[in-house]
Amino acid sequence: MNANNHRLRTWTEQRMISIPQLFFQFYKELNMEDEEALIVMHLLAFHMEGNDFPTPSDLKNRLTMSDHDITSRLQRLMQKGFLEIIRDVDVSGRLYEKYAVYPLWERIVQMMDMKEQQKSTVTLQQEEGDLFRLFEEEMGRLLSPLELEKIGSWLDEDKHSPALIKEALKEAVFAEKLSIRYIDRILLEWKKKNITTPQAAQKQTEQFRKQQTLNRTPARTAQQEIPPSTNKVPFYNWLEERE
Repeated sequence: MNANNHRLRTWTEQRMISIPQLFFQFYKELNMEDEEALIVMHLLAFHMEGNDFPTPSDLKNRLTMSDHDITSRLQRLMQKGFLEIIRDVDVSGRLYEKYAVYPLWERIVQMMDMKEQQKSTVTLQQEEGDLFRLFEEEMGRLLSPLELEKIGSWLDEDKHSPALIKEALKEAVFAEKLSIRYIDRILLEWKKKNITTPQAAQKQTEQFRKQQTLNRTPARTAQQEIPPSTNKVPFYNWLEERE
């Protein structure tokens, strides 16, 4: 094996440093400077090598920064809440210190949660806006202030999802009883039955229609011929619903 191949083999057999991809995605948003991020990566590398508390001199051997710059940035990382020094006792009873970047990972997770919440809020606002427009399209007119207030109460007070309200609107259109009062009754009955999703509402309505169809179908005999049905598909009259 020549010298070049030997060096290549030595390099490929080195342990790899594991740095979460999320670190690269979020450290800028956390107002971490590039030099501070570089120090964090070197701290992780030292940790993989078994050195949990490298000195500024250790870091200087791998960086182009001065001792002062390294010390200053380590302090800033701790002030920003990204890095902390943990004191512990080893198996022989000796006190030792080590750097911990766990606070940084916590901040990244918090940032992810915040972004997810913001995304959910924007999505919900869009769905609510679409809901009001859908009502106006189905009714063929602008909603009155009282109607707007009622729809708002379904969302804010009753905590119905826009998807469930759309399903109630769909049911009212199907029954040809397009009114806020009728839709309110639908939502009230669904709430009593603990129906909170469009899928559950559809299942309940389908079961009702299936049962109604069976009840209206006369018993068939060999001699009887059943004339073509002229009945409409049964709908659930929510205004006549009883507990």
